[in-house]
Amino acid sequence: MKNKVVAALIAFCLGWVGLHKFYLGEIGTGILYLMFSWTFIPGLLSLIDGIALLCMPDRAFNVKYNRAYLPSHPTQQHFFETDSRNRLAESTKDKVEAIGALKKLYDDDILTAEEYEDKRRKILDSI
Repeated sequence: MKNKVVAALIAFCLGWVGLHKFYLGEIGTGILYLMFSWTFIPGLLSLIDGIALLCMPDRAFNVKYNRAYLPSHPTQQHFFETDSRNRLAESTKDKVEAIGALKKLYDDDILTAEEYEDKRRKILDSI
């Protein structure tokens, strides 16, 4: 698994020859850096790459460079569980609001008691 701090350190130290690009799996770009290393342009670009890598969020780095970013690893599982909990909370909040809207329709005599209970039960069953 690639590490963004290691990639940034390589970019700062040996980025002028494209070593950080090889480390990150961007072989074509690494070859270009190596071919043009005598122009000092790759040196400037590697400084920018290093700063960009350090500023990149861990999750974005893992999605981009660690393509096998699956929730099977315990530290990775945390991100997916948190994401799932947030989606579940949003989903539950939406359903609570839907039940509130149904209750208002029932209170305004737009829905019968049977219709209200049937729709409420369907929303609660989907939670």
